[in-house]
Amino acid sequence: MNRKTLPLLVAALAALPLLSSADTVVEEIIARVNNSIITRSDFQRSKEQLKEEIKQQDPSNQGKTYEDKEKDVLRDLIDRQLLLEKGKDLGITADTDLVKRLDEMRKQMNLDSMEDLEKAAQSQGVSFEDFKQNLRDQIITQQVIGREVGSHLNITKDEEQRFYEAHKSDMEQPEAIRLSEILVAVKPSAPPTPAADPAAPKAASASTPTATVPAVPSAPTDADVEAANAKAKDLLDQIHKGAAFEDVAKKSSDGPSAAQGGDLGYFERGKLSKELEDRTFAMKAGDITDVIRTKQGFVLLKVTEHQKAGVPTMKQVEPRIQDALYYEKLQPALRAYLTKLREDAFIDIRPGYIDTGASPNQTKPIETASKDAGAKNLKKKKKMGVF
Repeated sequence: MNRKTLPLLVAALAALPLLSSADTVVEEIIARVNNSIITRSDFQRSKEQLKEEIKQQDPSNQGKTYEDKEKDVLRDLIDRQLLLEKGKDLGITADTDLVKRLDEMRKQMNLDSMEDLEKAAQSQGVSFEDFKQNLRDQIITQQVIGREVGSHLNITKDEEQRFYEAHKSDMEQPEAIRLSEILVAVKPSAPPTPAADPAAPKAASASTPTATVPAVPSAPTDADVEAANAKAKDLLDQIHKGAAFEDVAKKSSDGPSAAQGGDLGYFERGKLSKELEDRTFAMKAGDITDVIRTKQGFVLLKVTEHQKAGVPTMKQVEPRIQDALYYEKLQPALRAYLTKLREDAFIDIRPGYIDTGASPNQTKPIETASKDAGAKNLKKKKKMGVF
């Protein structure tokens, strides 16, 4: 079963700071994971980031929530590094996916180029190279989890039905519609007219300097309004002849949602003007309005979904149920997988720090007289890069 998103654990892992190479000792090392290290600064940054995430999610209960999650910070750092190393073993580079993800972000932010995206990152005090590396690591960890854990999960129809029956009351929903828009703005055809400078003298010689005054935008004429109306009608005609609404929106809409194919999201009753509500709530999914005059110009609205009030049918919410069951099963399966990765790795924790994900079968290489143990430790040392 393919899943585009992963649970909170994965999101937390992906956002954590990069680990340092083992041959670059910058400061106090608190853990070694094969040939990588985790420094005290990595650990402290992760705790500060956790505080910020909790502050945004639940400002009223920060203390207790942080106390519950703070103990797992080192575990999550180790988890992330183990998944990255597994990705390397599997030959996952994420190069193509990184380019796609960056381009999606650029479009969502309505930026013209990757250079603009880089400037946006730098304006937030973020190194673009670090930003890309963290995003690459996020993609790699997601792909490893999807391939090594998620692909082995199985959800039956009986499980889906039981979940539906147990959560019916939670699924009750108000009537709502999802709208998409194509906006044709009314644009004045005449160029801006120079504004008179009230401080300027009535008459001046050719040599007298004058102040620069911003031009005043021209008001749209009746012809401008009619031109916008005609364009909107032409776009509607293209759609009636078979053009996809979303494609026309991306190409021709003047609205801020153009890059998303005109998608405006969901609206419950009472969220739209009375005129628009009466018109759109009477429509079925897939219906498109005629041209509507608004303050911004002329719009076409498409009802992409019409959600009825009450409890949806099993078929309507089946994808949501599958996602819920998938994540429910993924958490313990992922933890078991990470435990196995620990047992095959060399992990050395500085005294005073605790890995809450440690396995009782975990070992670290030490000199021993046992032939079998010595061979096992030698293998781990090679993985660590000692030999």
